[in-house]
Amino acid sequence: MKILLIGASGTIGSAVAKELEQRHEVLRIGRNSGDYQVDISDSASIRRLFEQTGRFDALVCAAGNVTFAALEQMNAEHFALGLNDKLMGQVNLLLIGREFINDGGSFTFTSGILNRDPIRTGTSAALVNGALDAFVKAAAIELPHGLRVNAISPNVLVEAMPAYAPYFRGFKPVPAADVALAYAKSVEGLQTGQTYQVG
Repeated sequence: MKILLIGASGTIGSAVAKELEQRHEVLRIGRNSGDYQVDISDSASIRRLFEQTGRFDALVCAAGNVTFAALEQMNAEHFALGLNDKLMGQVNLLLIGREFINDGGSFTFTSGILNRDPIRTGTSAALVNGALDAFVKAAAIELPHGLRVNAISPNVLVEAMPAYAPYFRGFKPVPAADVALAYAKSVEGLQTGQTYQVG
């Protein structure tokens, strides 16, 4: 398969690339690095990406920004980052990408644990993750041409604990390589409308 991997230089993206490159052609895409660049918060940038890559069989997005801050300090602009970037960025990857994806292709997006198990400063992430999981479930029943869409919802990563441990006390972190297996399941399997929880 020809797979577009957005967020390929990140911790999850790197593990996903390592897993999928064993069997498929993976185009690494980042905001400022990789084979191609894209700003997922900008629909025009997304369309340019697809015009450059041409038709593809699967898209994986392991990118997306949200604001981490105490709710008492947040205003609408703080929420707008996650809504415009991680949420609508991934939604627009499907809305625009469906014009370029081959029949039977798949979209795999990234949500996360915080809508199920919230932490202090994680309100924006929880909102976006919950919306993504709901979008995937609903969009799956309407996609034509055998197209599929799933989300991966990982726990905090082992590799991220040096930076994030104070926020995730009591959580059992998961290795990025284990999370990558869920992306492989989504891309190479047949299920759709699922949120694969890892950890």
